Amino acid sequence: MTEEERNIFNETGYLVLENILSSEQVEALTVEVDRIWERKINEGHDTTKALMYTDFVKDHQLFLDLVDYDKVLPKVWDLLGWNIYMYHTHMIVTPPSGQEKSEKTFSWHQDSGRVNMEIETHPRPRLSLKVAYFLSDLSVPGRGNFWIVPNSHLHDIMELPENGIGQPIGAIPVCVKPGTAVFFDRRLWHAASTNWSDITRKVLFYGYGYRWIRRKDDMTMVEELLEKSDPIRRQMLGDGINCNGYYTPTDGDVPLKVWLKEQGLKV
Repeated sequence: MTEEERNIFNETGYLVLENILSSEQVEALTVEVDRIWERKINEGHDTTKALMYTDFVKDHQLFLDLVDYDKVLPKVWDLLGWNIYMYHTHMIVTPPSGQEKSEKTFSWHQDSGRVNMEIETHPRPRLSLKVAYFLSDLSVPGRGNFWIVPNSHLHDIMELPENGIGQPIGAIPVCVKPGTAVFFDRRLWHAASTNWSDITRKVLFYGYGYRWIRRKDDMTMVEELLEKSDPIRRQMLGDGINCNGYYTPTDGDVPLKVWLKEQGLKV
């Protein structure tokens, strides 16, 4: 990361990077997202409801190639270090809701579930981050935008309107163009919003954390993915020599560290 990018992320809890994906990448990824959407409809998914589909990297090489994308992974390891892997992915497709616009309070949260109740430090530790790749034009509000409260990642509690109307103080919609990547700290308070527009919102989320954090997805085809992956991608997919290597890694457990040393980079 540049010093400016690092400072923005550390201070605000998120970072917006435009044109991370080319128009050709956006188009090709959208084709595959649409294919999954159609498949889920055929399996009975309600077309008026948002689809959250986890572990999608197994579905196409284009998704797998983003696991260690060279425009993104260096920024991830610069923030978290080399003992990392991709612990979670989810694709969200949010069709037009057909609902009237409402001021109802969204479902605000920090990621990681029970971690936020069972960890004993204040503020809570970062532990992980997500990278969201936006495939749809969300440059204006009302399109099912991802909402955030900037600078909230160091706050363990978020004050919400008591009457259930309106959003927390400082909340904003993330308005971005296709091809944009948004990095965000897992502790950043955020929420999904209703899609009141006539377009379908499509976003890919990749979660990265330390190797001693358990997977959030089943990753049912991970062995097949490992077979066709290079060492660093294997690390990102959760590979290792043995269980102890997640806590006390050897060079064989973390080829990313070995590569960084070979490049003369700080580890």
